[in-house]
Amino acid sequence: MPKFISASLLSANFLKLGKDIEMLNSHTDWFHIDVMDGVFVPNISYGFPVIRYIKQAAKNPLDVHLMIVDPDRYLEEAKNVGADIITVHYEACTHLHRTLSKIRSLGVKAGVALNPHTPVVLLEDIAEEIDLLLVMSVNPGFGGQKFIEHSYNKVRQAKELFSKKQPNALIEVDGGIGTQNAAKLYEAGADVLVSGASIFSSADSVETIALMKA
Repeated sequence: MPKFISASLLSANFLKLGKDIEMLNSHTDWFHIDVMDGVFVPNISYGFPVIRYIKQAAKNPLDVHLMIVDPDRYLEEAKNVGADIITVHYEACTHLHRTLSKIRSLGVKAGVALNPHTPVVLLEDIAEEIDLLLVMSVNPGFGGQKFIEHSYNKVRQAKELFSKKQPNALIEVDGGIGTQNAAKLYEAGADVLVSGASIFSSADSVETIALMKA
């Protein structure tokens, strides 16, 4: 499978968001959009009106990550503002199969995110319904956190499970990712790396992206 970089706009400078999106259109593959409610995670980000404007400027797919309680209430709205992938948390969904079925019925890809403490094996009975597995390599809520080293092993476990159950699913990793660990994550089985702080804090964002992709 090809290897992708999904740029996390949580770390972008919103005073020049349009300019940043224009640059990222040419150098990354997806835009990672973290929607936070201050309840499921201890932070609040941006809402659907902002995503609608991002969609107008974005040429690449929107990878919308709902870090919220009761995500079922907002699936249609996420689709309507331009989501190409909608990812919900295993920990936030009482009826995960129903939630994934709803996402797929909207004509977008269905993703499931796992917090660092949640084992991959819990997805064994639902893997066939998943288009993307997002392995959180930090505790969700804030950009710029330190990468949790156990995540390499978790990516390997995910790759093994999905190669048997849903070989077309993509394995995505989010949190503390940069040039120092991108190659090792791809080697472990990741298909998509989410990077925000490493890109936007770099003196040369384009070069940083190229190094991660290489």
